[in-house]
Amino acid sequence: MPQVMSSALPKRPTKGQKIIKKRLKVSSKDWLRRQLDDPYVRKAQALGYRARAAFKLLEIDEKFHVLAGRTRVVDLGCAPGSWAQICAKAKMTVVGIDVLPCAPLAGVKWLEDDFTTEAGLAAVALALGGHAPDLILCDMAANTVGHAATDGLRTQQLTELAVDYVLSHLAIGGHFVTKIFMNGYENEAKKQLAPYFERVQLFKPPSSRSESRETFLVALRRTKLL
Repeated sequence: MPQVMSSALPKRPTKGQKIIKKRLKVSSKDWLRRQLDDPYVRKAQALGYRARAAFKLLEIDEKFHVLAGRTRVVDLGCAPGSWAQICAKAKMTVVGIDVLPCAPLAGVKWLEDDFTTEAGLAAVALALGGHAPDLILCDMAANTVGHAATDGLRTQQLTELAVDYVLSHLAIGGHFVTKIFMNGYENEAKKQLAPYFERVQLFKPPSSRSESRETFLVALRRTKLL
């Protein structure tokens, strides 16, 4: 799922303006048309969010109140930074980590690193001052190759790594929110997390495109450590 910086969000064309060059691939043309017609893209522009994905977290929070009372947040796969942007606005300590760069944002410590490596884990721990996070967010998706099954498995692997990180690092009482593709792994992930949280539930926010296989797994109030 493409996530773009607010400066790159497509704007409505003026009358007579060409919006798509012929040399673009069909997939690129379809994506541009979808972006131009997407009310969440236009709303993100109007409100200054870095991507339409901001509304997914806002809708998840509206239903589950995952942001209330949180103080230390780790945003895995944070680029371009719309989820961290929301947390920073709520005055939390926010650490975002991604292999892609993020434009500076007040109140957020960006780490251009890989959280699946020892170096990445150490960088996150250092940025948190040795304290455990009480909210871990993950809206990661692997770069697509155009084959649905392969793309799903690649993103599943990232989600599995995020679950492992949560079970090793999330504080007691903390929450976890992650993107997850509906390919059967969602049931396995729920089963893996259920013994450690009061409530684990799947939720597809209204801003998640209906044709997308993505949904979100929300794990609330960690009850015990490994």
